[in-house]
Amino acid sequence: MKVLLTVTSLLLSTALLLVGHGLQLTLLPLRAGAVGMSEFIIGLSASCYFLGFVVGCLAIPRILRRVGHIRGFGVLTAIMICALLSLEMLDQWQAWLVLRFFTGAAISGLYTVIESWLNSQSTAETRGRILSVYTFVTLIAMMGGQFLINVGPVDSSTPFSIAAIFLALAILPVGMTRRMAPQPVEPTQFQFSLLYRRSRSAFAGALLSGLVVGSFWSLGAVFASSYSTSPMDVTWFMSTAIAGGALLQYPIGLVSDRFDRRIVLTLLCVGGAVTAAAVAMSIGLPWYLASVFLFGAMVMPLYAIALATAADVSKSDEFVQIGTSVLLLNAIGAALAPLPLGQLMAIAGPSALFWAFTGLCLAMAMFLAVQFRQPRAVSVDEQIPFEAAAADGSPVGFEMDPRGVEEEAIADSPDSPIDGQADNRENAA
Repeated sequence: MKVLLTVTSLLLSTALLLVGHGLQLTLLPLRAGAVGMSEFIIGLSASCYFLGFVVGCLAIPRILRRVGHIRGFGVLTAIMICALLSLEMLDQWQAWLVLRFFTGAAISGLYTVIESWLNSQSTAETRGRILSVYTFVTLIAMMGGQFLINVGPVDSSTPFSIAAIFLALAILPVGMTRRMAPQPVEPTQFQFSLLYRRSRSAFAGALLSGLVVGSFWSLGAVFASSYSTSPMDVTWFMSTAIAGGALLQYPIGLVSDRFDRRIVLTLLCVGGAVTAAAVAMSIGLPWYLASVFLFGAMVMPLYAIALATAADVSKSDEFVQIGTSVLLLNAIGAALAPLPLGQLMAIAGPSALFWAFTGLCLAMAMFLAVQFRQPRAVSVDEQIPFEAAAADGSPVGFEMDPRGVEEEAIADSPDSPIDGQADNRENAA
């Protein structure tokens, strides 16, 4: 509790920031549709947002080294506010692409500020609890933002103004704090090839999470609005899926502690395929929201389970680098998928989005099933305890994750025959 009190102002800023951010994530696709943009353009703008997120993860730490955390937080939030209000005033799709890119870069920088600050205030004994509280605040705030969409018509300035107000309020707790900001963060380091060598299953799970969950954030509101009669229907659709992921992530994580996580990832993929098909077939039926809840429960934990799978087979000094690779691979998947899926929705109709999710999940389940032919270098008993995690974040957050300070778990690949399986088992033991 003492530690949490030292970061109260930062957590309050985080909550206010993510209420506004959660609102604008759902609001922008709806507004784009209201002004006549096609599903293809909406998907393209979402891809620009996630591309900005990737670029921000790589570039923003260097900027923060020059200006510091508090000024960096204020500047990045100001960029988000300006971009959001400009999006409300401009209907040209070219401007939307540029502005959404800057929004993605700014939010990734803000996550960097928040998570490096939390990391500086935590100790080895409190990292896990602070990370859990932070993840809880993130999910609740993003869910709360969904209900603010209904403050006014999406073609008016009211919801944009509300989102901007919350973003501006987020500056106050951090700006007024008397506590010292942490030391500048180090540049982001990642290595996709290392992640692939350590765990093909984690690599596949991270990519699928970006392809499906990223596209859900980008195009889910467009899907829901196509079959709804009021903005509140879209709110319930988005918040129900988020609730499914938030409520069941930790129970699924506990199950993954007791079984080979490759099995859990495969079952989540199969469950994602089944529930995505159920969503597409249940439009207008009484069990529609139940299928949406189960869909969120299946696909939103994919990122956290993929990260846990990678952590099991990483050396402690590799965890930040491998975790960063998981995060960036997730963001790259989220940048790639909305463009073709938006075009597919334009050609085949909105329900094609969830049929595409069904196909993606089934394809990844088959890929994961192939990995069972290779022995895993760690046993279930040697798996590191699960930690909840959200796909939104920055590479700095992995420094706060207690899995990064565990003793070395393994020296080589768990899922694939790299450099000799006999040496793998010896190192794992």
